[in-house]
Amino acid sequence: RRRAGGGARAVTRPPRLSARAAAPVRAALQRFGLPALLGLAAATMAADRAELGAARALRAVLVDAAAPVLDALSRPVESANAAIAEVGALMDLRAENAELREANARLRGWESAARALEQENAALRRAAGLAAERLPVFVTGRVVGDSGGAFVRTLLVTAGARDGVAKGQAALTADGVVGRVVDVGRRASRVLLITDLNSRVPVLLERSRQRAILAGDNGTLVRLDYLPNGAAAAVGERVVTSGHGGLLPPGLPVGVVARAEANDVRVRPLADFGRIDYVRLVAWTPPALAPAPPAGGAYGAF
Repeated sequence: RRRAGGGARAVTRPPRLSARAAAPVRAALQRFGLPALLGLAAATMAADRAELGAARALRAVLVDAAAPVLDALSRPVESANAAIAEVGALMDLRAENAELREANARLRGWESAARALEQENAALRRAAGLAAERLPVFVTGRVVGDSGGAFVRTLLVTAGARDGVAKGQAALTADGVVGRVVDVGRRASRVLLITDLNSRVPVLLERSRQRAILAGDNGTLVRLDYLPNGAAAAVGERVVTSGHGGLLPPGLPVGVVARAEANDVRVRPLADFGRIDYVRLVAWTPPALAPAPPAGGAYGAF
C-alpha cells in the first residue's frame, strides 16, 4: 500500500503461476484421494486373500525394509527400560542388603545364646548323670505319589527297608512334621499325614508345656485333644512333638495354634502339604532306661 496526496491506495499483486497450477491438483486430490486409498486397500486385501506370488514378494520386501527401522527405533526404548530396571534392582538390593545385615546380627546373637545354653545343658546333664540320647538319623526320599483322597491322605516315598526306614518313623520337611511311616517296602514306604482321620501324634505346647494328642480329621486344621483340665492354649503358640510312646523324637515342630476355644483347639501345620517334593524320615531310638540302683540304696548299704 502506498499513500499519495494524503489518500490511501491499495495495490493488489496478481497470484503466482505456481499457486494457480497447484489449485486443480489439490482439488483433485481432495476429491479422489480417499477413494484411491480405499481402492488400494481393497486391492491389497484381495491380493493377500488370493495368495498371489507378487503380493507375497511385496509383503516380504516391506517386512525386510521395516524391520531395521523398527529395530533402530526400539533400541532407545529398550535401553531406557533396561536402565530403569537396573536402577530398581539396585534399590531393591540395597534394601535387601540392609535387611540381611539386621538378620545376620540377630542370628549372631542367637548363636551366642545357643552356645551358652548348650554348654550349660551339657554341664547339667553331667551333674545329673543323665543317659546320653542317640542322635536321630535322617533318610531322605522323594515323594512319587499322593493319595489326596477324601478319606485317606498318604504319601508314597522312594525310601524303604533297604535304606533303614522302619514303621512308625516320623516324616518331616524343612518346615515341620508331616506324618509318620505306616507301611514299609524294600524300596518305598507310605507316610500317613497328620491331617488324616487316622493320625494321632503326641504333642506338647511349647510355652505352657501342656501335653495333648494331635488328631487329624481330613481338614486343613488339625484338632488338639486331651488337654488337661484348666489348660489354656494361646493363639500363635507353637506345637512340638512330646516324644511320648518312643516313636517320634521330642521337640520336632508340628504347627501353631490357630484357634483356641473352650472345647475346640485347632492347630495349623507348619508344612505346606500341597508342595511336598522330598521328605526326611527320622530313624530314632529312645534312650534306654537307667539301671536300677543297688538293693542298699543309691549309694549302697552303710
